[in-house]
Amino acid sequence: MAQINSYLSFDGNCREVMNFYNECLDGELAITTVGESTIASQMPPAIQNHVMHSSITKNGTVLILASDMHRDKLVEGNNTTLCVNCDNDEQINSFFEKLSAGGKIVDPLQIAFWGDKFGVLNDKYGRQWMLLYHKA
Repeated sequence: MAQINSYLSFDGNCREVMNFYNECLDGELAITTVGESTIASQMPPAIQNHVMHSSITKNGTVLILASDMHRDKLVEGNNTTLCVNCDNDEQINSFFEKLSAGGKIVDPLQIAFWGDKFGVLNDKYGRQWMLLYHKA
């Protein structure tokens, strides 16, 4: 079954915020910086310590996902994305097609640099969605 999580965007203070949330929620925090990622050499030195991706989980359940990586200036309304973890190719293709109808595709579905099938869209109501499928 597909799972939907909130994906929070920050402007350089993701590590601080996620540490705080993790202390509050008593979860397990995982953080990957830009410098630790496979695209580190392609990124500017100024953002090497920014959080590429982070998660807080508890008892196997994802509570929060977050990053310092974003395309536009952060304002209220574009700092939260709905992230759908899909079960298979058919599901991600179907969800992406239906959610993007009347909206705007930001990143078309493709295999991302970390190996998952991934795409981003803004639906016709202006909500941003991130869809991914991790093949085992």
